[in-house]
Amino acid sequence: MWELMDKGGWVMWPLLACSVIVTAVIFERAFFWTGIVRRRNRPLRDELLALARQSEWAMIEEKTEGCTDPVVRVLHVGILHRDFDMAKAMEDEAQQIVKRMSQFMPVMDTIITVAPMLGILGTVTGIMSAFNVLSGSGMADPKLVTGGIAEALITTVAGLVISIATVFPYNYFKSRIEHAIHFMEKYATRLEVVCRKLHAQENMQ
Repeated sequence: MWELMDKGGWVMWPLLACSVIVTAVIFERAFFWTGIVRRRNRPLRDELLALARQSEWAMIEEKTEGCTDPVVRVLHVGILHRDFDMAKAMEDEAQQIVKRMSQFMPVMDTIITVAPMLGILGTVTGIMSAFNVLSGSGMADPKLVTGGIAEALITTVAGLVISIATVFPYNYFKSRIEHAIHFMEKYATRLEVVCRKLHAQENMQ
């Protein structure tokens, strides 16, 4: 490891920093989504809609109090604001949840882009080093030339490995966010429909 760091030149240090940062982010996001999965309560989501059809608002508030399922939280906020602006309240709550879900995603996105660029920078500096040796000593000592070439190759490989290794978890976490948004929108729309039907029935009476 340290031999590769030495051969790769100074560019290997920012690449090492990128790898440490992205590893920490991946573990943190994996822990976060594991918690989301544990807190998911799909039966309660459907039960809330059934209770809403019966106008059991007090029971809904009791059942949703303290629940950390993101979809349930959106429904809970919507029901609390049912006499005001339910859609706006649910939208605001969903945005706050998505913001927490998207935390550190820009860091991963940046490293996916920056790591290969740092690798290319290392390639350029390595080739420049090799040409400087050639211009100074010719081919008197081929080992000096291969040192620059090794630097170029090592940094390129390191940058690509970091970027490729980051793409997969990034896309996975991004798909989880999109999936969560879909369910929040789906249940929020169902709740709005239920409440509109109830209001229509009250007006008819």
